[in-house]
Amino acid sequence: MITFIIGILILVFGYIFYSKYVESQFGPSDRETPAHAIQDGVDFVPISKRRNTLIHLLNIAGMGPIIGAIQGILFGPIAFILIPLGCIFAGGVHDYFAGMLSVRNRGMQITGLIHKYLGKNAFKIFMVIVSVMLLLLATVFVYTAGDLFVERFFGIKEFVITNPTVLGTYLVILMYFIFATLFPIDKIIGKFYPILGLMLILGTGMILAGFFIKGVNLQEFSLQNYNLHPQNLPLIPMFFMTVSCGLLSGFHSTQATILSRTIDHEKDGKAVFYGMMCLESLIAIIWAAAAMDVYSLNLVPQNIVGTVNVVNIIANKYVPLNLAFLVTLAIIILPITSGDTALRGLRITIADALNLEQKKIKNRLLIIIPITLAVLSILTWAKLNADSFGFIWRYFTFFNQLIAVPVLACATIFLYKEKKNYFITLIPALFYVFITMSFIFGEKIGFNLSQNYANIVGLVLTVCAFIYLYKKK
Repeated sequence: MITFIIGILILVFGYIFYSKYVESQFGPSDRETPAHAIQDGVDFVPISKRRNTLIHLLNIAGMGPIIGAIQGILFGPIAFILIPLGCIFAGGVHDYFAGMLSVRNRGMQITGLIHKYLGKNAFKIFMVIVSVMLLLLATVFVYTAGDLFVERFFGIKEFVITNPTVLGTYLVILMYFIFATLFPIDKIIGKFYPILGLMLILGTGMILAGFFIKGVNLQEFSLQNYNLHPQNLPLIPMFFMTVSCGLLSGFHSTQATILSRTIDHEKDGKAVFYGMMCLESLIAIIWAAAAMDVYSLNLVPQNIVGTVNVVNIIANKYVPLNLAFLVTLAIIILPITSGDTALRGLRITIADALNLEQKKIKNRLLIIIPITLAVLSILTWAKLNADSFGFIWRYFTFFNQLIAVPVLACATIFLYKEKKNYFITLIPALFYVFITMSFIFGEKIGFNLSQNYANIVGLVLTVCAFIYLYKKK
């Protein structure tokens, strides 16, 4: 358990010291935030720091820190070290600058920031990528939440869309997504998310308590077991693509820019953006440890290793049976509360691109109706094709991590112009150019090269990215 504890200490001390340094490089001030300057009662609404932290935690903590953790721990105990290190030096930095650059730019969404700092061509490319990523994520989260719910509460094991209970559950979740996307942010999200955030923390806390009450069997890291993946997947790039939420996730930038319109004071940003990234990382580490234990005890059938179904096995292992449903319920909340804000982020992104104000509900409906039809189409296709989840999730993973690159690039240009330490964003930006490019060139969903050749291409494109940023400065 020593490696596990070291990982937690990295998170704690990283947040205490490094986040403060990152904040100093941005330089928060007492200037008026967009929540006050552009208050419209829909998206621009001042919300207190305490409520914003819990809202943001739920926005960013979709199934990523759970699925990513139970898949990432297959690489071995090195996950306990790489997750917190990645969070402190990449993920937290990424989330903080995504949110705070948006605050400084009148609540601009990520695509708007890309347009400002990287130019029109980059904006066009990433407008498509961000839109596709958010659509895929919302769709996946409809049926992952639905599948968990019907399995726990109805005992259903076959999640076919022709089953009325399954279909009805999907439609109820999607309808909630639509209402949460249409309503002002302080009416549903602002009121209920702080409570649901506490439920998530409580559920994960019950798992952690179970470690000490029932015992937990965790491997320790050594140079001999730095990669234990049963399918011999390479640690680089696969670990960094597998464990996104909890380490670094481009999706978080789309959520940080939503909250940039509710931040009361610029100094709230460290706790809201960087702090909640660290808390999500802690959640990922705890679930990774729980997964390692149930795997080692052979409690997980081989056909569901690394899938969302491991959640119920973990809940039953560490929590009394009369309380295990609370853990499942807390986890079901994750995809629901990230799926709705994914659609909200997509609505706002499209509205900004079209310069369509969102105070009138008819303007919101003009965007959300075609979005809903797109989600329904993808959902129907996904449930009628057996291998669709893996297909969609791999593409989402690629787009998700790829989006982090221009966000960090925007922050690098901002810091360079402000004569601050731009290496804190440049280094993770270049690292993730290599990770995403070596992944897509080596994967079957991409160019299907051997991993060695894919890594070479990744290195070449990393150099090209560095030259591009040098010319942009």
